[in-house]
Amino acid sequence: MAPSQTKDRSADQRKMRLAAELRANLARRKAQARSRRAGAADERPEGLLRDGETEPGKAGKKPANED
Repeated sequence: MAPSQTKDRSADQRKMRLAAELRANLARRKAQARSRRAGAADERPEGLLRDGETEPGKAGKKPANED
């Protein structure tokens, strides 16, 4: 086989592999979006606090040692 044919074949295989990975990634992202739409709101206490919060879900409350 000529070197140019080998390069063409490997380039085609790479394109096919990347296309398959892209399709799989898109399918995962769609499934993730669907599950987020269908699920209930996340009620876990951990996570980032909103501006003005000292504890999750308790806006505006200052700790006793802060005056």
